[in-house]
Amino acid sequence: MSTVPHLLDTNISSYIIKGRHPLVDRRLSNIPTASTFISVVTEAELRYGLARVAPAVRLEKIVGEFLLKVTILPWDSAAARIYADLRATLEPEGQTMSNLDLMIAAHALSCKAVLVTSDHAFTRIKKLKIKDWTRF
Repeated sequence: MSTVPHLLDTNISSYIIKGRHPLVDRRLSNIPTASTFISVVTEAELRYGLARVAPAVRLEKIVGEFLLKVTILPWDSAAARIYADLRATLEPEGQTMSNLDLMIAAHALSCKAVLVTSDHAFTRIKKLKIKDWTRF
């Protein structure tokens, strides 16, 4: 089993929470829990998703249970420095991304983690190691 840190992006976290993607679930089961994390930015996106919908007690419970089980990494100064460099590099090249995606990418880089995502936008960041658990 892999001991490389894996930072789960919001879309992969959503697949896990909803339990509707067997391939994602299978790949998650092959990674030690101790090397699987989310960014606090992902936590914020998940909580925002809940706040946008009408009260969904069942979904709130499932998201809450997921957040209790997964290690949530705080966004820190190292991630902030990488974020600044990434944004300053990508914007002049016309390679813009959402600020939250850039923050998650910077967090993965600062933690030397593989970013697990199905969002193709992250491929713009050449130094970022990416795995897409939704594809073979």
